[in-house]
Amino acid sequence: MTPTPLAKFDITRPEIERVVARFYAGVRAHPVLGPVFAAHVTDWPPHEAKIARFWANAILGERGYDGNPMVKHMQAGNVRPGMFEPWLKLFDATLEAELSPEQAASWSALAHRIGRSLRAGVVDRDTLPGGIPKLR
Repeated sequence: MTPTPLAKFDITRPEIERVVARFYAGVRAHPVLGPVFAAHVTDWPPHEAKIARFWANAILGERGYDGNPMVKHMQAGNVRPGMFEPWLKLFDATLEAELSPEQAASWSALAHRIGRSLRAGVVDRDTLPGGIPKLR
């Protein structure tokens, strides 16, 4: 592999696309995550292409992603605190199945940082410690 100058770690665009495709195949079959995504995604290939652009931007420094994950997840209305753990568990399993241990570890660390940020912005802002809802 020839490293991309701005890459956070050594990975190719086809590897990113392969991980994204396998992950969303798992999401569609997942008993908790599947219905959440099905409520919003009706055409999977464009969604997967957009998410591949997100990861190519985050990992390789490619410009081409034009979304706002925080806003999108906040607007979804059905993202709950308990969903981040199975999302990351499935994502980690996909990384381990598709990539070298070094690539999987690097991408997992990035995904977990992003997951913590999304959780904080989407669900934790409305809860107190222990998951108790804030009643404003």
